[in-house]
Amino acid sequence: MAHVTVLGLGNWGTAIARLWLLEGHKVKGWTIEQEVYESITMNEVNQKYLPDHPVPGLDVTMRIDEALEGSEIVVLAVPSSVILQVLEDVLPHLQPRHVLLDLAKGLAPGNRLISEAIHARLKEEGKTNPLAVLTGPTIAPEAAGGVMTTALVASEDRAIAQRLAQTLSTPSFILHPASDPVGAELWGAYKNVVALACGLVDGLKQVGDLGGDNLKAAIFMSGFKEGCLLLAELGARAEVAFGPAGLGDMYVTATSPHGRNRTMGEKLGTGLTLEEALDEMHMVAEGVRATRMFTERAEDANLNTPFTKALNTLLNGDIDAEECCRRMVALG
Repeated sequence: MAHVTVLGLGNWGTAIARLWLLEGHKVKGWTIEQEVYESITMNEVNQKYLPDHPVPGLDVTMRIDEALEGSEIVVLAVPSSVILQVLEDVLPHLQPRHVLLDLAKGLAPGNRLISEAIHARLKEEGKTNPLAVLTGPTIAPEAAGGVMTTALVASEDRAIAQRLAQTLSTPSFILHPASDPVGAELWGAYKNVVALACGLVDGLKQVGDLGGDNLKAAIFMSGFKEGCLLLAELGARAEVAFGPAGLGDMYVTATSPHGRNRTMGEKLGTGLTLEEALDEMHMVAEGVRATRMFTERAEDANLNTPFTKALNTLLNGDIDAEECCRRMVALG
């Protein structure tokens, strides 16, 4: 039995806490949201984010120091946009025994990989805690309901990745160890770009006859092809593209009705502006910031990325969804 702390009780943080509780691990949860804290404390369910899957036995708190007390594995399940702020609150309470596991699929502020930013802060504080990232096809309601899936646990120290995979795997949540956290994070961020693009098709289908499975498949293929070329240049190992952190996560994020980034793309596809679509979103859609980041990185490296550039042009309001899709498909 492991002692696990999950920092952040959104839909995925709550789902993974439930999986480990059912497996017999001792799990604590931390949230800054009063309504989430009260819902779990009084009714053993996160009514806001995961109402259909109770979390009996989850020890929930709104204090970081209480959350980390007695734990071995500290899971960072907060959005990438705030992960460094949460890390600052964690650092004073971090003990040498703590292993950090990052679930955030995206980029830290400043367009850095999350692991790079975390490692830098740990080093500044003179701490040497191990860090791993977890990414894969993990739609929260399905995982919480026991639908079988797989994911990648990646760390520069493969022994850490192997230990985490062995400890935290469940019969329905099968983890594989890897030693390329950079590749896992890059694909974890880039898949949101492709999901955003595929969502455009669903939006176009709502308002006319332009959307359809053929178009979505063509866009998915074009995005994956560009990702294989771009992310290899940015440091990802080629094999990551064809595993759960690459193709697997990209497929489910681009096609599932639960995917935040696909949903954001759908809103844009109906003709909403970026600002209007963001106003309607209940949860953070990482794909917008990821699209900006990969466009900038490609320009800095003198790389030609017409797929990402087309989507970025749409986000800037310079073309509509139909033209964006046309440019993506034309890349073939």
